[in-house]
Amino acid sequence: MSVQWTSEAQVDGRYADVNGIRLYYEIHGAGHPLILLHGGLGAISMFGPNLETLAKHFQVIGVDLQAHGRTADIDRPLNVELMAEDIAALIKHLSLDRPDLVGYSLGGGVAFFTAVRHPERVRKLVLVSTNIRRNAVHAEILAQQGQVGEGAADLMKQTPMYQLYASIAPRPQDWGRLTVPTLIVAGDADIFPPSHAVEMFGLLGGGKRDGGWDGAGRPSSSLAILPRLTHYAIFSAPALAATIIPFLDDSAE
Repeated sequence: MSVQWTSEAQVDGRYADVNGIRLYYEIHGAGHPLILLHGGLGAISMFGPNLETLAKHFQVIGVDLQAHGRTADIDRPLNVELMAEDIAALIKHLSLDRPDLVGYSLGGGVAFFTAVRHPERVRKLVLVSTNIRRNAVHAEILAQQGQVGEGAADLMKQTPMYQLYASIAPRPQDWGRLTVPTLIVAGDADIFPPSHAVEMFGLLGGGKRDGGWDGAGRPSSSLAILPRLTHYAIFSAPALAATIIPFLDDSAE
């Protein structure tokens, strides 16, 4: 199955000079701010129609991370923690009032560290296809990643994205520091088994007791396993936006 990204269209594209990097971002829609972060070797456009759907409910600020899309690389490592500081600086630069963060894959790692390090600046967090343990990823995927080096660069340019985040994913020891209400989203055919998403949900207090008739026993965080979706389709699948919106929209609770 080929992955189709949105075509070039007229958008409100801008640059923010933060942390020594010229960070490209786009603004779509109006409402409570939502920062949308793409996956490894991706760009804002990879979310396809989901971006437009989310923009009907929120002010979506899509960001091209360091060395991705329209944001040029700078002389520093490609590191999720450094990228998280870029996002925190962007929040301050734009004077955003506790935006929601939605990150897929690599972007999930960036969103995670932003929320861990700057919880006062984030309202809610959505992690899509993001693992917290490298060994949770299926063995064949880890083997593929181990074969990717400089010699594979030309081949990688022929694909719409490459799964990068597993080698630099959030450290499990930081997980307990996450205080922002979080939605864990994974496909049932993702690069890690659904049990790992359940494990993450459990670390956030989920699945410990019955939610009760009135829902009073529900944890502040949530879990969604989306059927028939892989790591390479979930970011543009309509089910993703349909899952995210009720979690972020207080009026839907």
